[in-house]
Amino acid sequence: MSKFKKLYRDFFGLNEQTQGATGISVSPEKVNDPNVQDLIKKGMKVRIEGEIDEAQLVNNLTDYRGGIEYVLRDPATAQSVAQEIQEWAERKGFTVVKKTLSPTGKIGYFYFRLGQDPALESQKLQGYLAQKPELKHFRFNVRQQAAKKPQEKI
Repeated sequence: MSKFKKLYRDFFGLNEQTQGATGISVSPEKVNDPNVQDLIKKGMKVRIEGEIDEAQLVNNLTDYRGGIEYVLRDPATAQSVAQEIQEWAERKGFTVVKKTLSPTGKIGYFYFRLGQDPALESQKLQGYLAQKPELKHFRFNVRQQAAKKPQEKI
């Protein structure tokens, strides 16, 4: 074994792949192919092309319509976290239209007035909220008002 392989193995925990193949990648159309089904029955891992192994962002920039729901790790910090978010948002030029906390304090909601560039606003908000350790997770969501029942004509 060369010095560099040994160095990488020791430092990074590099393990070389053994001789047998551990899995294959197939297109979605070939999943039902009898040969692929035989490989699955033999215990080989089959990965469908196009699947992503990493986690995807829940919040796409195009999903932002002014509303943000967040879940806190510790409900005791609900008031202070909401105040920090509101101060930051106002400092950055956002207008808070609605701010609510759940009775337990675990879930918070802000509704901001949409500005000229919603994509830029969503980037700013996502960047700020993603760095807050008090938040477990957040998502762009506009809470809808309960639909009014149509009045019957007499």
